[in-house]
Amino acid sequence: MGAVTGAGRGGATGAGATREAGRGTGAVGGRNRDGEVRGDAARDRPRLRPLRPLRPLRPLRALFAALVVAALVVPLSGAARPGIPAPRPATLAPVTAATLTQAYAANRANAALASRMAAAHGDGHRAAAERALAAPGGALLAFDGRGPGLVTEVFGDLAHADRVAVLVPGSDTSLDTYARLRTAAASLHHRLTRTAPPGTGTAVIAWLGYRTPGTVSTAVTTTARADEAAPRLRDLLRELRGVTGPGARLTLVCHSYGSVVCARTATGADVGDLVLLGSPGTGADTAAGLHTRARVWASRGADDWVAHVPHVSADLFGTTVGFGTDPVSPSFGADVFAAGPGGHSDYFAPGSASLANVARIVLGSTTEVTRA
Repeated sequence: MGAVTGAGRGGATGAGATREAGRGTGAVGGRNRDGEVRGDAARDRPRLRPLRPLRPLRPLRALFAALVVAALVVPLSGAARPGIPAPRPATLAPVTAATLTQAYAANRANAALASRMAAAHGDGHRAAAERALAAPGGALLAFDGRGPGLVTEVFGDLAHADRVAVLVPGSDTSLDTYARLRTAAASLHHRLTRTAPPGTGTAVIAWLGYRTPGTVSTAVTTTARADEAAPRLRDLLRELRGVTGPGARLTLVCHSYGSVVCARTATGADVGDLVLLGSPGTGADTAAGLHTRARVWASRGADDWVAHVPHVSADLFGTTVGFGTDPVSPSFGADVFAAGPGGHSDYFAPGSASLANVARIVLGSTTEVTRA
C-alpha cells in the first residue's frame, strides 16, 4: 500500500511519515519496487534530451586542431634546451676534385673543436656525435655545429664516382639524431659497392643541409622549411659538378619531409632520378607538375604511418597547409616501386626491398626494379 495509507493507519507524522513514504509505492515522491519514479516526483524531474552521436571532425578541422596544439606545445619543448656553443664553420675555397681532401680535413678539425666545446658545456651527447664526425678518414664536405647543426658527409670516392646519390632527410634530423641518416647513407653505399657493375664508381652523400622541422610542429605541415632548403640543395648539386664532372649521374633520394625539399629543388636541377620515400606529398598535384627532367619514383612501406596522413592542401591564414596528392597514387604519375613490409624508418634496412630498389635506380638498372 502507499505511504498515505500507511501514515493514516499508524497516525504517523513528520519523520515517521517520511520514512514510510520512502518505503512505500504510492504516487507522492516515491519509487516502486523496481526503482521507478512515480507521481509528482516523475513530473517534476527535468527531462533529459537524448544524446546525439558526435559527428567526426572534418579533415581540415582536425588538421587545424593539430596545428593549434603543435603551436602551443612545440615552442615550449624547443625552448627548454639551452644553446650549445660551437665555432663558426671553416672558411674554405670552392670545393673541387683537387681541393676535396683539404676540405675534408678542415671540416673534421672544426667538428673536433665543436666536440670539445660541447663537452666543456656539459652536453656529452652532442660532443660524442661531433667526435664521431671528426674521426680520421671522415669525409665531411661541410660542417656547422651551431644550433641544431648542419652536416654534409660523403661515403665513397666522390672525385671518381660515376653514380652519386644524395640523401635528403625529413623531420627531426639534427646533429643529435644524425646517426640515423649516417647509417642510412652507409647502408646504401654498401649496397651500391656490392652490386655496381665492374669499373663503376659510386658515392653517397648524407645531406643535412637545412634546419628540418619537428615531426610534431606547425612547420612540418607547410613548405616553409623546404623553401629555405631548396637553394642550398641546388648549390650542393652545382658544387658536385665541380668535383665529379659532367659525366656522373646524380640521384636525389628524399625521405619523408625531405621529399618536399626535393620537389622544391628539382625544377631545373641537373639530376637523373628523383626518389620519394615515405612522402607526405610534394606540393604538386602530379609528377609532371614538378617540372623536372628527372625520372620521378615513389615508394611507401606497408607499415609506414605516412599512409594515414591526409593528402590535402588548404590555405589557412595566408599559409598553405598540407602537400596534396599522394605520390604513390596512380593519379600522381610517379613510377611506384616495392618497399616491402617496413615502416617509416626502414627504407635503408639491409636486405629490404626498398634498399635494393633504390640501389638499382641509382645504378641505372631500372629494368630490375620491382614494382609495387
